[in-house]
Amino acid sequence: MPVPAEVRERVRGFLPAGEDIRYIFPASWNETVFFVFVVTDSAVTVLSNRFWSRTRPKRIWHVFPRGVRIGPVETNLIPAFELGGHTFEVEEEYVSVINACDAEIADDGLPEDPFPDL
Repeated sequence: MPVPAEVRERVRGFLPAGEDIRYIFPASWNETVFFVFVVTDSAVTVLSNRFWSRTRPKRIWHVFPRGVRIGPVETNLIPAFELGGHTFEVEEEYVSVINACDAEIADDGLPEDPFPDL
């Protein structure tokens, strides 16, 4: 399910003026602390949400430069990725969003072919 428009509007208040949201997705730590990752042209901004809320950003937790890779996402049991020394869990539907974020900054600009022998 896409991130609702109301969440996008709340997130805009935490971004510098004139920044456009390129990608946005929710993630969590052990399903107890929830975050919203917002990717713009210049940064990856991680917003922490209010206690037990998935849709109400409270503050900026960390800002990473846009050149940082968010993935790869481990998809063994629960999709998860490491960023800034922390492991975040993400819903399976957002794995492609993370891959797209990383593909934009990759040298070749294309994600790895999952079926190279076909």
